[in-house]
Amino acid sequence: MTPGRRGKRPEGRRSTAPARRLPWDQVLDRLSVYYQMGLWRVPYLKAHAEDPFQVLVATVLSQRTRDETTDRVAAKLFEAYPTPEALARAPPARLRRILRPVGFYATKARGIRELSRLLMSRHGGAVPRDMEALLALPMVGRKTANCTLVFGFGIPAIPVDTHVHRLANRLGAVRTRTPEETEEALRKVVPEGLWVPLNPLLVQHGQNVCLPRLPHCERCPLVDLCETGEAFLERGPALPPRTVKLLAR
Repeated sequence: MTPGRRGKRPEGRRSTAPARRLPWDQVLDRLSVYYQMGLWRVPYLKAHAEDPFQVLVATVLSQRTRDETTDRVAAKLFEAYPTPEALARAPPARLRRILRPVGFYATKARGIRELSRLLMSRHGGAVPRDMEALLALPMVGRKTANCTLVFGFGIPAIPVDTHVHRLANRLGAVRTRTPEETEEALRKVVPEGLWVPLNPLLVQHGQNVCLPRLPHCERCPLVDLCETGEAFLERGPALPPRTVKLLAR
């Protein structure tokens, strides 16, 4: 068994200890440096966050869908229908064909078409910049709205998906059961000036190193700051030089 893969506390078991106070500036600095080195999977929104409308729709597509599938389908969708006006007029049958690889594709096809129509009728084709107006759109929950604010407009918010929820609990920064609880808890402990980079860095870490079932603690730049990582270090495995160098920052 890979040494780093024994640092995981089984999913579903929550520590009863109080949440830990983390140096969030150090956490994000280490992740930022780590993912500038080497070839890593990059989350769709981190690589494609240019247009608020496309951020909004791509986040809807990502619900219950693997990241690589979202990447592929979103690229095809926006090549055909890059704006709310174009998507609102898309033939439903063609839209369903494009979206077929994503989860609940028929529901999402109807939803994003109606979403686009409402953007045209209510907002003049522009994506609103506030939470309440975003939540009034079909298919839009808090994670999708927060992603739109962060990636579409650079407005401080904390989108919480499965990666952010998992990592925040593994780090010991929160003791929560749901993403909604995690968002509320993180808003209290993470300085607002760090909200914008928080999601893309934690998501990238969750996709590449801090995996759901088998986290690679042996090459994690947060191993000494993390509750799960500390349990791994107590067993005394040797860390690779790259990890040691990052921990010394």
